[in-house]
Amino acid sequence: MKHLLFKSGLAALLVLFTAAGCCPCRSYQRRTQRPLVGTEWQLIQLGGRHFQPEEGRYTLRFLEEERRVAGVGACNQLTGSYTLSERRALSISPLASTRMACPDGADEAAFAEAIESTTHYEMDGPMLLLLSNGDLKAVFQAKPAKSE
Repeated sequence: MKHLLFKSGLAALLVLFTAAGCCPCRSYQRRTQRPLVGTEWQLIQLGGRHFQPEEGRYTLRFLEEERRVAGVGACNQLTGSYTLSERRALSISPLASTRMACPDGADEAAFAEAIESTTHYEMDGPMLLLLSNGDLKAVFQAKPAKSE
């Protein structure tokens, strides 16, 4: 009986610590969240595959002034327009691209397709998730601002 009470007490304590742990999580998210527009985003996952961040490759930036999106794939510059609406709906026009031959051409094509197929987005702290009708297409991480 003592053993059962000990396990029950331990389980209750674990639940209490887990619930209390949520406050620091929310605080972390608020502290690390970056705005969608104006932040430079670095690809870290595409179609379930992890990507090691590399300077000048697989980046995305939403520009407010003309509602333009600009980025870099494996080696080509990408640009298009975007529209935002309620509930984090996001639509990105077909992208225009430079036409350099890249060694990672298939990855770059998948990158562009994931961006163009986006229907909405979610944010989790410094992470941007692009989704297409509920399916996760790509995950980006906010690059630190120059002053950080």
